[in-house]
Amino acid sequence: MLYSIKGELIHLEPRVAVICCGGVGFRCQITMNTARQLPSIGKEAMLYTIMHVREDALELFGFAQQDELNCFKQLTAISGVGPKVGLSILSELSAERVALAVASGDHKALTKANGVGPKLAQRIVLEMKDKVSHLTGSAGVADLPAGVSISAGSNASQAVDALTVLGFTAGEASAAVGRLDSTLPVEMLVREALKALARRS
Repeated sequence: MLYSIKGELIHLEPRVAVICCGGVGFRCQITMNTARQLPSIGKEAMLYTIMHVREDALELFGFAQQDELNCFKQLTAISGVGPKVGLSILSELSAERVALAVASGDHKALTKANGVGPKLAQRIVLEMKDKVSHLTGSAGVADLPAGVSISAGSNASQAVDALTVLGFTAGEASAAVGRLDSTLPVEMLVREALKALARRS
């Protein structure tokens, strides 16, 4: 469907942005994090989009960053997490913080979002971590620099898991993290790896 939209920002409120593209105003539901990154009314803006189709509605969701969109997709794939809860979580926490919470098992961080109680937060962390563990496994080891290994449960391993939540392949994440000092805190490893991955793209 719609991968992204780019055009003049003609309306903005806390959870909604309207972008005029080709004479059509696209109403996108957005997170507070995306709202903070948008320009002022009348300027050009671009959002990565995903469409949700229901029996009674056709909804368009927009995100300023692709990693936020990827995180939203992962969240809403979990039973009990609809688009509204996904937006609520990503309004309270950045995509990076959600990924770090999943990687470290910190379900309490997710309860800061409206509509997310302890049980749902625990399920989100468990299900996302299971998906990530299945995806990462031993993948990406061949891409690591010579003499570098990533041991399970280490800061580097958690950073790889976090990057996978943000939509990177296990190979990309392992290669980026494997070039960094594995004694760094998980959050710093993720940030530095994101910088390196951004330079490559």
